[in-house]
Amino acid sequence: MEKENKAKDRKENKSKMDGLKDRFLNQKKSRKPADGKKSTSARKPAAKEESAVPKKAAVSGKATGPGTKVSGSAVNRTAAQSRDVTSMSDEERRRRERIRRERQRQRRRKAMIMRLTVVGVLALVLILCIGGVVWGVKRSNQKKEQAKVQQEQAKKDADEKQKKLESTVAQAERLAMGYDYDGAIQLLQTEAREDSDAQAKIREYETAKTKLVEADVETIPHVFFHILVADPSITWNLSGADEYKIGDYNQVMTTIDEFKGILQQMYDRGYVLVRIHDMVEETTGENGETQFTKGKIMLPEGKKPFVMSQDDVCYYFYMIGDGYASRMVVGEDGRPTTEYIQADGTTVTGAYDLVPVLNEFIDEHPDFSYKGAKAILAFTGYNGVLGYRTDPDLAKTAEEGNKNADEYGVFNYQEEIEAAKPVVQALIDDGWELASHSYGHISYGSSFEKVKEDADKWQERVANVIGPTDIILYPFGTDIASWTDYTDDNQTYNYLRDQGFRFFCNVDSNEYWVQIRENYVRQGRRNLDGYRMYQDLYNGADKLSDLFDVSAVFDTNRPKTGLEVWDGAE
Repeated sequence: MEKENKAKDRKENKSKMDGLKDRFLNQKKSRKPADGKKSTSARKPAAKEESAVPKKAAVSGKATGPGTKVSGSAVNRTAAQSRDVTSMSDEERRRRERIRRERQRQRRRKAMIMRLTVVGVLALVLILCIGGVVWGVKRSNQKKEQAKVQQEQAKKDADEKQKKLESTVAQAERLAMGYDYDGAIQLLQTEAREDSDAQAKIREYETAKTKLVEADVETIPHVFFHILVADPSITWNLSGADEYKIGDYNQVMTTIDEFKGILQQMYDRGYVLVRIHDMVEETTGENGETQFTKGKIMLPEGKKPFVMSQDDVCYYFYMIGDGYASRMVVGEDGRPTTEYIQADGTTVTGAYDLVPVLNEFIDEHPDFSYKGAKAILAFTGYNGVLGYRTDPDLAKTAEEGNKNADEYGVFNYQEEIEAAKPVVQALIDDGWELASHSYGHISYGSSFEKVKEDADKWQERVANVIGPTDIILYPFGTDIASWTDYTDDNQTYNYLRDQGFRFFCNVDSNEYWVQIRENYVRQGRRNLDGYRMYQDLYNGADKLSDLFDVSAVFDTNRPKTGLEVWDGAE
């Protein structure tokens, strides 16, 4: 195709050259010399001048006819161009054609670049416009989303603030129901100062506080229990080798149902549980010793304070399988509760002894507890504490003197101690007070040497588990002195005092018995068990009528074993 184009171009160029020659010859024939003479010398320059016709005029195709005046230089140029065209080689024409085409390509490239530039600029502008729109939409959505998040956060903060306020008000209400009006007022002033409802509660508590009256701490009764019978159908029907236990259980134990009945009746009669430490104000004298004065227990008129305790919270080996809880544990709510082994051998957790039963009652009746008071729990040590076999002797074999090894096995007492400590801490955190009940459950009316040995053992093997305490509940209720004051010449008193004891509790069937002295507190305890209730119900002892109606509480399914020895048992 390219060869055909080149041939065509050569043909066109030859045709043009022929036309130029014809025009040149016609012009020569028609010209006449200026002097009217023909001269060869004159014609040659003229021919040169005529041949110098500009290439542009020849190419443009403008004819120079007879009437056209052409200068000599133009004719010469035309002629020269004609000779140049005629003499132009194929190679030169190809070179010029390449130049022409290269220039065309450059023009096309420039045009293309220009078009691409324009398109690029337009695309960029379009992209920027679209980006601006997208950014604007995105920014708008972000603002909306941010506003939504802020609204949700504000609502969440408001809800949390409201919940916190409600929790604070509920906590203050519980404190007030436990007669801790100062604590309730301080809580609301600190946590809910700006809430109008809280301020109204503060005024309400301040008014209630003015109506409180001071209780006589020297007339406060102290009642106590042993481990509660969880399943009387087992306990009252032991047989065979265990039948001998029925009498003892019948005398000194109380069933869970009886205990609940006692709590309800005492609550209905206006009794309020207080700590033994609430009965005194403690100060430190110049000699560094703790000194006591009468405490102030402020209660609404008609309310009557009392102290409660429970002995032998150890879950002894001999009680296993007899219808009692097996040990104390920490419940899922972080509070102390008990385990019970059922007849089929499975273990369940729940309210199977005094601690969880009393907690449930106080939860339902917070005004039964003065400022969160709970009972005193007293421990011996020879079988461990709380159902954990924490005594070192229980790690020995039968041959080494462990009389329980054959029947109950050998225990790693250190592991048992570590298992018991969280339960001890849960009790303390929950408001329970812990006490000594001696190590070997011996009478502290014994010789000083025997008491000293037992007390030392308790400090070494029990205090290291439950921590220090200043309360001792005498085993069998036997005091170390008569009803007269303790004196410095009482060797046993001095020794117990050196061990840190300041509260000493015996057993006394009177309504109350309290001594508050500078260096110690003594209090008599009333046993609310099968023996005492049976005496009131059938023998007219009338030792419990100020607390509850025995006839409405006593378990009539109790056997007579252990009780028939008293006159009027029938």
